[in-house]
Amino acid sequence: MAGAPIDGLPGWRRLDLASVGSTNNEALTLAEGGDAGHLWVTAGEQLGGRGRRGRDWASPPGNLYASALLIDLAPVARLATLPLAVGVAVHDAIAACGLPGGTMLRIKWPNDLLLNDAKCCGMLLEARGLSNGRQAVVIGCGINIISHPDPGLYPATALNRAGIAATPETLFAHLSRAMEEALTVWDGGRGIGAIRQRWLAAAHGLGARIAVNLASSRIEGIFEGIDADGVLMLRTDDGALRMISAGDLFFGSAISGPQAPQGREPEHG
Repeated sequence: MAGAPIDGLPGWRRLDLASVGSTNNEALTLAEGGDAGHLWVTAGEQLGGRGRRGRDWASPPGNLYASALLIDLAPVARLATLPLAVGVAVHDAIAACGLPGGTMLRIKWPNDLLLNDAKCCGMLLEARGLSNGRQAVVIGCGINIISHPDPGLYPATALNRAGIAATPETLFAHLSRAMEEALTVWDGGRGIGAIRQRWLAAAHGLGARIAVNLASSRIEGIFEGIDADGVLMLRTDDGALRMISAGDLFFGSAISGPQAPQGREPEHG
């Protein structure tokens, strides 16, 4: 099997590459070749990184690009809550690097991390049925350490620019351990109650007015939280509770601006 054992994480391996098209794609290729999972694929740079909804992900050297491959992680019906566990893990990994006083690190629905109100990380989760009848799940994380893509729909930043002393190696050490811990708590979806509470404790904008860009419209209201499946609960001005499973979320002054184009947004894969 590909990769070398990871110290302190029994059963996990790491395949560290200088350059790759996409760490998610590499992990899925290895899964098709029979890899047993519990494998991290990391790369110094990505030449063809991609994000949610097919958006590009700029991936120059100096940042962390990492994808965890897991096989038969949980029944398909329970995978909808996995992004909550991943968000908690990435939040905890960045926090473990040490946050300067006054630094705000928050989780932004559905799958981003905000550092002082600017995006510092994107995540892309993919599931694929394999020819051997098993199921591969890949958790892709792209974390800006020394640089960030040009702003797309949201402002962006990098950890070092916010005074967080991290390198790809130190951050990966924190991420691999935080992910193992969060997945253990999540427990194939059975522990979603505990994960949801941790997610809410780190969430950005609870109780605030927000706008959500849907596929062809925008809706505004109060962000009341997420349900047990990670679906956003929005209280509209007429008092109705809207449940939103996908969309682009905006806070503060961005609410009153024009509807953002459904274009490039930096997320990893």
